[in-house]
Amino acid sequence: MKKNEQLLLENKAWAREMVENDPNFFLRHVKGQKPDFLWIGCSDSRVSPDTITQSQPGEAFIHRNVANLVVPTDLNLLSVLQYAVEVLEINHVIVCGHYECGGVKAAMSQTTHGLIDGWLQHVKDVYRFNRAEIDALPEDKRINRMIELNIREQLYNLAKTNIIQSAWKRHRRPHLHGWVYNLESGLIDPLLELTPESFLDEEIYVLKNA
Repeated sequence: MKKNEQLLLENKAWAREMVENDPNFFLRHVKGQKPDFLWIGCSDSRVSPDTITQSQPGEAFIHRNVANLVVPTDLNLLSVLQYAVEVLEINHVIVCGHYECGGVKAAMSQTTHGLIDGWLQHVKDVYRFNRAEIDALPEDKRINRMIELNIREQLYNLAKTNIIQSAWKRHRRPHLHGWVYNLESGLIDPLLELTPESFLDEEIYVLKNA
């Protein structure tokens, strides 16, 4: 059996199980969605947000890209963010990266990777901002520290968008969370939280040593 055919069989089995457990499961979804979270994560196949958080359909609005970047000119991400904040009225935005991220590894290498190099330039900039700290670390610690710093930088990029600034001013929401997922343990570690009361030039909201 081909892999794609297996996926369709799994879908049928899942849909049947959902209806058996809750006959109105899909009928409720047809009426609309009201998630409390926007998840901005990495495209890595090992980091499926609904799986690692045990979220059910309808609980999280999701956007994923390579290295979980928040780029101010990315209309795709900004459209998702605006819809989540202004229409769905979500209360929390999570930027979740993961250790051993291939995108961050590629950005820190001296190898050319083709089209994606332009995207990874945003990660290279994070390295440039923090080069002294990163280069002072043992070589085997550098990648994961860069991953943490990249998550922090993307959370600050998020906080600086007009969408978030306006929502903070008008509605005192959402709270922003920077998390990192550990592939080895399966656990999520909170790194940073920003609230409508946060001052973006201070580090008092860092939950883990920056």
